[in-house]
Amino acid sequence: MNVEQAREFYELIDTDDIDGLIGRFAPEAAYHRPGYDPLVGRERLRRFYAEERVIKEGRHTLERVVEADGLTAVHGSFRGTLHDGRRAAHRFAEFFESTPEGLIARRDTFFFTSLV
Repeated sequence: MNVEQAREFYELIDTDDIDGLIGRFAPEAAYHRPGYDPLVGRERLRRFYAEERVIKEGRHTLERVVEADGLTAVHGSFRGTLHDGRRAAHRFAEFFESTPEGLIARRDTFFFTSLV
């Protein structure tokens, strides 16, 4: 995933283009997100985005995107609304591993929040 593809990826999330988003993942991709068991495979990812994601709507702002050797790191922020009406705002970092064809093989998300 290059820098432009990373920006397009978050645009797909923000516009709720689930088909476009899922098409960016390899068939057996794994998404590691705090609070969930690993989401493995396109159908599992589709179910997460269509049915389970607590975010109703919002916008990602990317502050840094770094790509090298099939790995991409993203740092940014998110502001939006949850399905229960509460506002959400947080910073995040994500790491992507890509297949030789440029599809996402693995995605790891980290949220900046006080836990310890």
